[in-house]
Amino acid sequence: MNEEPEQAGAPTPSPFAQIRHETDDGGEYWSARELGQLLGYTEYGKFLNAIRKAELACQMSGQEVGDHFAHVRDMIPTGKGAQRKVNDVRLSRYGAYLVVENADPQKEIVALGQTYFAAQTHRQEQVEAFQQLSEDERRLYLRQQLADHNRLLATTAMGAGVIHPLDFAIFQDHGYRGLYGGLGARDIHARKGLTPNQGILDHMGSTELAANLFRATQTEEKMHREGVTGKAAANATHYEVGRKVRQTMAELGTPMPEDLPTPAESVQQLQQRERRRLKRPAQPPLLPEETEHNPDE
Repeated sequence: MNEEPEQAGAPTPSPFAQIRHETDDGGEYWSARELGQLLGYTEYGKFLNAIRKAELACQMSGQEVGDHFAHVRDMIPTGKGAQRKVNDVRLSRYGAYLVVENADPQKEIVALGQTYFAAQTHRQEQVEAFQQLSEDERRLYLRQQLADHNRLLATTAMGAGVIHPLDFAIFQDHGYRGLYGGLGARDIHARKGLTPNQGILDHMGSTELAANLFRATQTEEKMHREGVTGKAAANATHYEVGRKVRQTMAELGTPMPEDLPTPAESVQQLQQRERRRLKRPAQPPLLPEETEHNPDE
């Protein structure tokens, strides 16, 4: 089972996350036996009905059942060091979600499981949808997300005592300096070769935007969680979060944000191009559509 070290003050992971397993190739699965025990089934045989219903629901949704329900023979301990083979089902995240959806609704923990797997499945769907986007589409999406979260961050910073526009500019600069290895907003602007009226966020690729989005969201979360107050403390928090994001990028082998290429088109240019595309009338087909021939005509 995949176990992560607990950190002081960290929220207790969901019991459904605690029984999540990882395969050697980085995949994930849940054991139906362990899931049944967690859901309050004292006998595995009584849990099989929920599994069968889930497999049927999977089939009805057009999914390949074998991709989400792998029937296996696993070894389990029986006491005094002995083991025996038992039937089990290795469930994908979607498979586990369907099983919980078909479990006994009278059991209180089933509702908790439904919430957990529904949220996790939705998050996975969002990740997969994002992966299908082009670079330009990712930039447009991330830039909007960053604009939204910068507003939240501004509200949180204001509550901490960052009131005046100049104070907020200094607060933002601390985040950039942490993330960009000491470079402030003006330095980044100059490095990108931008004109005075061009914003640095609008001239970032998706990787650079994602790093800045993570900086903004984690700073806002940390300030809320720790009750940060005062301009100096807020600035220090923003710098430290930016530095941690930079450190993570270095550990992953990702180029540092200041070394990432500046796109040829700004986000505004992409938005204008997209608006023109949507306004453009549908083009007629190159070949006339075939019509059904009526032999009576």
